[in-house]
Order: sequence, then structure tokens, then C-alpha cells
Amino acid sequence: MAQDIPVWIDAQLQPMDKLEVHRRGLKHPAVSVFVVAGGKLLIQQRALEKYHTPGLWANTCCTHPFWDESPADCATRRLAQELGLDGVALEHRGVVEYRAQVGNGMIEHEVVDLFLGQCDTQPALNPDPAEVNAVRWIDPRDLRSEIAAFPGRFTPWLRVYLSEHADLALAGL
Repeated sequence: MAQDIPVWIDAQLQPMDKLEVHRRGLKHPAVSVFVVAGGKLLIQQRALEKYHTPGLWANTCCTHPFWDESPADCATRRLAQELGLDGVALEHRGVVEYRAQVGNGMIEHEVVDLFLGQCDTQPALNPDPAEVNAVRWIDPRDLRSEIAAFPGRFTPWLRVYLSEHADLALAGL
């Protein structure tokens, strides 16, 4: 199913097919969300049918905003779509840029709005199996240890966020 996403062409945002954007490694906006509860981070294993990075562990959720959709609205929408998670207040934590090979000839070159949601207790989840294969809650220190031992099990962007932007993504956890 083709989907157009915003992409920067000649310093202006224009719509382009998402697969083409990733094949060409073009810079585009994105959103990444980190939800924590009780000192643990919710991570997801991407569905095995995803066109890139299938079966790899990623942050709580991430996506591309629709044309004229705010990053905050996008983050809220995607939490509900991917995980069935509603009502989590999200705090904008900053904007980062990264570029990474993600397999199958695809390149992510994203300018990412990072959001943090903090919950008192672990909320009930209803993951969409077309998007999410599994979920788990993990202490960020344990996650860093797992990534160091088995980096190939994790998406490139999660590795980048935790190694270069943990102060934004996890608010010092």
C-alpha cells in the first residue's frame, strides 16, 4: 500500500511515496515516542511483515507524520494505532537528525521529534499485529547492556537514540 509522506526536496517539504523516500535515503520528518512506567521503558518488536527492520526491537513507537499533521498529533495517533494506548500525556523532548541503513536497500534519513510519556503504572496495551510482533518493559540500563551484547537485534534508530540522545529520549532514567 503506497503512502505519501513529507520529504525535503530543494529545502521545501513535498509529498513523496514512503518507499521511494527510503530507497533514495531522502531527509524526511518523523516522530519517535518513548513511554516509561516505574523506571521501565516500553519497547516493541516490529512485525515480521515490515518492509524494513522486521522483527527488530525499537522504541515504544515511531512513524512519519501525515501532510499538515503536527508531530504531537502524529505521536498520539500512532500510540493508539500501534499499541492501543490512549490518554498518555506526551512531552516534546527535542528534535534530532540521523541517517542509517535499515536493510533491504533502505535508508532512513530522519529529522525526528522525540516525545516522552511517563505513566505511574504500566498501562494496558492492545498491539496491532500488523505493526507489532511483541512488547516488553525493560530497565534502560538492561536495554543498553542488551544492545551492547546483541546490536543486531535492535533497530538502528534505537541504538542511535540511546547512545547519542538518551538525555532527551529518557529524561535521565
